[in-house]
Amino acid sequence: MVPRVDFCGLEVSRLIIGGNPFSGFSHQSSERDQEMMDYYSVARIKETLHRATAAGINTSIMRSDAHIHRLLREYYNEGGTIQWIAQVAGTVDGQDWDRLVRQAVGAGAKAAYLHGGILDACYGAGDAARFAELVEIMHQGGVPVGTAGHSPEAHLWAHELDLPLGFHVVSFYNCGSLHDGLGEKFKPEDPPHAVAAIQAIAKPCIGYKIMAAGRVQAREAFEFAFSGIKPGDCVNVGMYRGDKDDMVEENVRMVEELLG
Repeated sequence: MVPRVDFCGLEVSRLIIGGNPFSGFSHQSSERDQEMMDYYSVARIKETLHRATAAGINTSIMRSDAHIHRLLREYYNEGGTIQWIAQVAGTVDGQDWDRLVRQAVGAGAKAAYLHGGILDACYGAGDAARFAELVEIMHQGGVPVGTAGHSPEAHLWAHELDLPLGFHVVSFYNCGSLHDGLGEKFKPEDPPHAVAAIQAIAKPCIGYKIMAAGRVQAREAFEFAFSGIKPGDCVNVGMYRGDKDDMVEENVRMVEELLG
């Protein structure tokens, strides 16, 4: 089984299965996005989640939107057991964050975090007050609350604000350029800076984009990530079975070998 840790009161496998491929976000090309959407029907997503739990992964991170809510309703009604951590997205100045977090928790989320673009924007504007307000609104859901972010500096800024954040979701690559309309950027010098930030943040962290959206081989990425993050931290990895049917089981085997 994949080792598990106490993560903000939840028992979480150190390997988490991510939802970007389920929603057609390849971070490679629009053609690749369409390929993932064609492959990942609701039935195939549910099958993948069942295979993940059978292999030893007990947690998934997916977007909080109507598509995910609908498939999770089917999955849980049919006996699925994977616990869901919700990525909650909106606009920084939007007035509906209380509704967004209620929807996520109502759909079964056991924890929730702000999309990385939110932290990026607040950090870029130096708007600590708005970021603190959004964190407070997120707590209305009654589940552990965290934040994602695409730059180590943004995470360190948020950490130093000493807000009631239970965890950080840290991108190994500073690829916030996508949300600024500047395209996909995955620089090989980024991961060491992300790991340094994770080490400096006392709270539990989830590393994501550790494979640079398929640009880095899985074993190399797992070895680097698990050698650098803290013992109570986890990694979140999207798994596109259209490339390899047994990718879930193969990733689990690698992680079990690395973590002993």
